[in-house]
Amino acid sequence: MPELPEVETVRRGLAPALVGATIERVELRRHDLRFPFPERFAARLQDRRVLDLRRRAKYLLADLDDGHSLIMHLGMSGSFRIDEETPGAFHHKRDKNAAHDHVVLHLDHGRRIVYNDPRRFGYMLLIATQAIDEDKLFRGLGVEPLNGALDAALLARAFRGRAAPAKALLLDQRLIAGLGNIYVCEALHRAHISPLRAAGSLVTASGRPTAALARLPEAIKDVLTDALKAGGSSLRDHRQI
Repeated sequence: MPELPEVETVRRGLAPALVGATIERVELRRHDLRFPFPERFAARLQDRRVLDLRRRAKYLLADLDDGHSLIMHLGMSGSFRIDEETPGAFHHKRDKNAAHDHVVLHLDHGRRIVYNDPRRFGYMLLIATQAIDEDKLFRGLGVEPLNGALDAALLARAFRGRAAPAKALLLDQRLIAGLGNIYVCEALHRAHISPLRAAGSLVTASGRPTAALARLPEAIKDVLTDALKAGGSSLRDHRQI
């Protein structure tokens, strides 16, 4: 499943084509993905200009000029491409099966953004931009690991008194948003922490982080930074070429 680096890589690849463009027409080739499309989904996107393309956790958020945002989740196998023959710099060239092209955004500059998803675990929603932080999908999400909010003190508070393995807590999106199995395991390895180690054992009796826990925030940031430089690593559709 695409994790933070893969989704951020897709965002960076799509942004030059999508931000500032107007969606002239939306082509839905089925009535649902993981969930049914919102009511009047295509009509509500038509003639909307994209003001910004952001990422929160593993979600892409395209802010529109009508005060709503198009929320996109890639699921297990979702990918985007620009036009038929212009894959963009965010995924490997590969054979395309048009049977899995489920959504096409026709833009005013002549390009098309095509969403392909063989397993159909992805989904798209429309949410009022100002209401995103309070929406059920987003209100419980933890800190973004690369924006400065992640530090050893935060982890110590979350880990203190917990018998659960450190890996399990790091995978909890309520603590750190966007991390998945690949990057959690690598970060723990770099910090020399067993993924099976009880989280509480990484905190002193006074509630301070141990030396091992103190290494973990930077290990997480370094792993994610390295993955972003490489264009992601969980699916070839989300790697830099």
